[in-house]
Order: sequence, then C-alpha cells, then structure tokens
Amino acid sequence: MSPVFGHGRLRLYLLKLLEESPRHGYEVIRLLQDRFLGVYSPSPGTIYPRLARLEEEGLVTHEVVDGKKVFSITDKGREELDERLDELADLEQEISASVRDIAREVKEDVRDTVKSLREELTKMAKDVRTGQKADIQRLKEEQKRQWTQNVSSWQGESERLKHEWRRIWGDIWTTIGGVSPNRVELDNELGGMLADFVGKVREEASESQLTRERLEEVRKTLDTASRQIRDSLG
Repeated sequence: MSPVFGHGRLRLYLLKLLEESPRHGYEVIRLLQDRFLGVYSPSPGTIYPRLARLEEEGLVTHEVVDGKKVFSITDKGREELDERLDELADLEQEISASVRDIAREVKEDVRDTVKSLREELTKMAKDVRTGQKADIQRLKEEQKRQWTQNVSSWQGESERLKHEWRRIWGDIWTTIGGVSPNRVELDNELGGMLADFVGKVREEASESQLTRERLEEVRKTLDTASRQIRDSLG
C-alpha cells in the first residue's frame, strides 16, 4: 500500500470518496488508480474488507444494484469526516505531492527510455554503415580477384593467339610457291607482334574503366595506327 495511506488514512479517504457519491467497490479501486496515475492500484482484498468494517461501524451502508453492492456514506460517517477535515486537507496535499513525484518519475523514465532508444538506433545505424563498408570492401576484393583471373586468362590467350597466328601465317606462306623462307619467318614474326599487341591492349583495358566513349577513342587510335602501318609497309 502507498505510504500516503498509512495509519488509517485509507479509511478516511474511502469516506471522502463515498461522500462525493455512492460507489461500488471496483469503482473505488478505479478512482484510486486514476488518482495515482496507475502506479498505486489497491487490490479488492484491500478495499472490500475496509468497506465492510466501515459498514460494521455504521459509517457506510450498501444496497444491491444490478447485482453489485453500492456503498453510501451515512450521517455518522459524515460526522467523522467533518471531525477530520484538517487531517483530510493534509492528506489531499500529500496525495497531490505524491502524484507530482510520480509524474516526475514517469517523465524521467520516458526521457531515459527515449535516450536509450536514440543510443540504440545510433548504434544500429553505425553497425549498418560498418556492415556496408565491409560489404563494399569484400566487393572490391572480389572484383580485384576477378580482374586478376581475367588478366591471367588474357595473357594465356595472348600466348595462344601468338602461336596460332604464327602457325596460320606459316601455313599460308608454305602453300604459296616461290615464297622465300625468309618471308615466312618475317610473317610469322609479324603475327607474333600482332598477338603481343592484342594481349597488351587487353591487359591495359583490364586495369581501366572501359566505357563506350573510351572504346570509341580506342577505335580512332587503332584506325590511325592502321594507316601508319599501311604507310610504313607501302
């Protein structure tokens, strides 16, 4: 029980509530809950025995309405209430102070809860950012690994193309009559140079951001190189 109602003060406050209006037991309990913002909630085992004792002393009486006992204060009860008006005034002040203390505690609890929630949300946001950074780092590492594999594959492909180019050029020139062995050797070497060039271009492309605009620049550069090669062989 709340310390406000020590030393018989609950008895006094029950008389006050019944002096305001006849009430049944659960209505008295609800009024006390409301008065103390739900923090103090007397049980039926606390209220009903006291109402019964007040009735035994002739301070209250009851009648049954819709199956419920409705208690009312008697003239004797009003006399006791009038005799204890000063004590009742002190009790009202103490109840008001208790309610203010309860409201302050509730406000502090809400503030602490909001602060805790804010800190938790901040931590969650930080964890999300940390996780995103980790995911980005893993993605970068995976891209780097994939590029390394591609470069290795392209280098192997370059070597294969070089040998294949030399073989093709060798087959072509050996089937043409009157072609000197020196020309076959030179053409094979030219094929190897072209294969090396393709391999280097692929390797450079793997290390840069290839876009449609850059590809068009590469095409122009190749056209220029092709004309220069043609002029040098003309």
